[in-house]
Parts: sequence; C-alpha cells; structure tokens
Amino acid sequence: MKDKYTAQASTTEEAIEKGLKALGIKRDNADITISQESKKGFLGIGQKDAVVVVKRKNAKNPVEDLVSKEILLGEKEPSTIEPEIKEAAEPDDKVSSVEEPTDQVEEGVEETDTTHPARADEEEKVEDTPEKPEPEEKKIIELNETDEAAIQSVADYIKRIADKMGVEDVSVTINRTDRRVQYIIDTEDAGLIIGRHGKVLNSLQTLAQIQLHQEADNKLFAKVDAENYRDRRQKTVEQLAYRTAEKVKKTNRPVILEPMPAHERKQIHRYLNQHKGVQTHSEGKEPHRYLVVEPSKDNQFKI
Repeated sequence: MKDKYTAQASTTEEAIEKGLKALGIKRDNADITISQESKKGFLGIGQKDAVVVVKRKNAKNPVEDLVSKEILLGEKEPSTIEPEIKEAAEPDDKVSSVEEPTDQVEEGVEETDTTHPARADEEEKVEDTPEKPEPEEKKIIELNETDEAAIQSVADYIKRIADKMGVEDVSVTINRTDRRVQYIIDTEDAGLIIGRHGKVLNSLQTLAQIQLHQEADNKLFAKVDAENYRDRRQKTVEQLAYRTAEKVKKTNRPVILEPMPAHERKQIHRYLNQHKGVQTHSEGKEPHRYLVVEPSKDNQFKI
C-alpha cells in the first residue's frame, strides 16, 4: 500500500484528485503539498503543469525507511573499520576471511547523483564498464528564486531530521558551485550523524537529493557531509584499492572485498582501471553486492 504519491496535471485540483485516487483515500485523510503551481503560458509557451505531493496521514516517516532504528539509536560514534578483504581459493569456491591492517579513518563515500537511482541491472552494466571522464559543464546556470528557496528548504529539512534523531545544536552551512550544492552539518554528535559505515550520512544525502529535486526548477545535485568525512573516506578507499591490487599481483589470486555501496565500488573500478596487472568486476545483488579484484588476463597464467 502506497503512502505517498506525486501527481502531475494541468491544474492543481486535477493533480490533487489524481493523487487521492491513486492512494484510494479522501482529502480529509491526506496531507497535500503543492510543489509547483500550474502556469497557462502564452500559446503553449511557458506552460507548466501543477505538481502536488499527496501523502497518507500517519504514514511511516521516510527517515525510518532509509535509516534503521539500530543506526539511529545505537551508533554514537562513526565506524573506523574498513571493509574486510577476503581472498578466494578458487573463483567458484566460497571465500575465507583474510586479516588486513585497518587505517583509523572513518568510512564515507564519494559524491553521487541520487536524483534518478539506477536499477540494479542497469547499474551492473554501467559499473563494470570503464568510465570515460565526464566533460566539464561550460554553461554556468543562474538560479531563480525557486531554486534559492529550495536550497534553503533542504537545509531546514536536514535540521528537522537531525532533531528527530535526537541530535542537538545542529547547524547546516551551504556551499554551492554551479549545480552542486554542499550541505555541511556541524554538531558535537557528528558520530550519530555519520553512523556506522556512513549509512546515516548516505541516507541524509538521499533524502536531501530527493527533496531538492522536487522543489527546485533547475537540476541540482546535493552532497551532505560532516567533519570532512567524504574526502577522508575517498582517500581510505583509494588506499584499500592499492593494497588489494598489490596483494593480487603478489599472490596471483583473486581477492574479494566486503559488500560496499555502488559509489565506492565505482571509485575502486576507476582507480584500478589504470593499475596494470589487475582487473575488477562486481558480483552479487544489492545490498550485498561486492567487488572482485583479480589478475588481468595477461597475468593469470604466470607463475
């Protein structure tokens, strides 16, 4: 049963009725948010449909869907443990754990665009293909009043979520570079905001991106960070990739990493794509999808 429906129609009333009908509820049982008013335009030019969000009253909090109760209440400090490295005895056999030294650096993820999350099958095709450098966007966009209001609204939204989590004295600083909007959370309880393996921070970024996409006119990308966690984690992932590649070349056997988010797997893919002697691919299904680093075909039969 759906608790929320985003409806689009030529008028606001039509959009509301469409949303109510989709959820099978009456107006008295719904919370209605108008994301965009309709515009008639002139001769069809500049016309905009109305967009409304119809939500069933007493619906489950979206934070509870994306952030587990254990993370919200049980994690006072961010994790400092890297994904465990496993070595495969044979490609088709089960793997056994191999101890690896860990760096005392908290985990995080590189910046991602979560506006339109890819399906698992699409992700697999893209992820295992070496990525070409994205061309730099030359056109600098000019934000309108709706965009500016949306950016500030998302900052307030993050504060409200933090308050629901029991985190006090939270401030959110906004930094914008063209289409990219960075929300930096400052609080003494940063460990609770980051969460184990960065799960809470990632969930906050997902929620921020969805909210920004719904409210802004232009396509903007949200990044949520705390205590410079993202940059530090990126360096940690690169160190993990380097050590794993060296191990594979030394033993001439594949190494399996613990399951990790898609953006971290892609980061290792890109980093090792230029590393001679090894190749990478992903296996398994989300959320337990993992990365395999193995000798490249040219080195597989060398002793």
